Formats: sequence, C-alpha cells, structure tokens
Amino acid sequence: MLEVYIDGASAGNPGLSGIGIYVKGEGQDVRISEAIEPTNNHSAEFQALVRGLEEAVKLTDGMVSVRSDSNVVVQSMEKEFTKNEQYAPLLQQALKLAQHFDFFFIKWIPDSNNRTADSLARQAIQAQKRAQG
Repeated sequence: MLEVYIDGASAGNPGLSGIGIYVKGEGQDVRISEAIEPTNNHSAEFQALVRGLEEAVKLTDGMVSVRSDSNVVVQSMEKEFTKNEQYAPLLQQALKLAQHFDFFFIKWIPDSNNRTADSLARQAIQAQKRAQG
C-alpha cells in the first residue's frame, strides 16, 4: 500500500503558495515540494491532492491511502461534492484519478502527523520568496 501525505500552504489569502507531497510504502520514498500560482489555503490543499494522486498513479494501481490535515479536502472526497465552485474542478480531477486504484482511501490526520508534507509545502513558498529577492 502507498501512503500519500499531502499539504498545501499559502502565505496570504491569496498569497505565495506551495504544495508538499510525501509518498511512502511499496519501496517508495518520494518527496515533492512545488510552487503553485498564488491562491488561498484550501485551493492549495486541493491542488496538493491532485498532484499527490498524479504521482501515485505513476507508482501503483493497487491500494492508495491519502492522508491530509484538511477537513475540507477529506470531506469533499468522501462526499464526492463541494459547495464551493472554485474547488469543484479540482475535486472532479481528484475523483477521476482515484478511480485508477483498486482500493482508495482518504483519511484526515492532525497537523502533527503531517509534518513532512507541511514542511515540503512551506519550502516551496520559501523558495519563491528567495527568488523574488
């Protein structure tokens, strides 16, 4: 089973933003820190979900368990619905990607259990700040 830890971060609303993905299991140890367009925190979380699932699709078609500290993302995936139209396209993308796996789970975890993904998301923001001088 692959465990995919995801996190999005924004320095503002909107502001400089980044995503962090940490994939482990099945011999994998993948760490992704990417800058994304300035956005709000929830949008960054959904983008992290999509990017994490894209990475997982490259690695397995078996069992995937996504871990997120975002209640909005977890509940939207579980209900297959979001009230916020801004997130709907990202949710649909994530739901389509999740169909690739034999078994797909998503679970809310506290911030304290998501430190690696959080750190990767924050690194992406710091890299942008350094690039801006």
